[in-house]
Amino acid sequence: MAIIVTFEIPGVGQELYDACISRLTDGGEFTSLADIPAPGLISHAAGPVDGGWRVIDVWESEEAFENFGKILQPILADLGHADGEPQIIPAHNVVTR
Repeated sequence: MAIIVTFEIPGVGQELYDACISRLTDGGEFTSLADIPAPGLISHAAGPVDGGWRVIDVWESEEAFENFGKILQPILADLGHADGEPQIIPAHNVVTR
């Protein structure tokens, strides 16, 4: 079952996001879901919110997201932001292009 994952990261902005993407892609760009080194990502959106940054992903399954977390968590820890827990909810409907 697909899941929706929301990260709310207070007190940070695009710099942290860009640093994470750079490490996830070995310095490349994130212009395709295939650029992320974990299968199962269906959609991704990120942007500023009052007082921080928000990332919203849709993953094929909780297992796929957990596998990605094994890659992302060390990066966030290295950047000093490993303390945030994402909100995870089941997706009732997912529509893509």
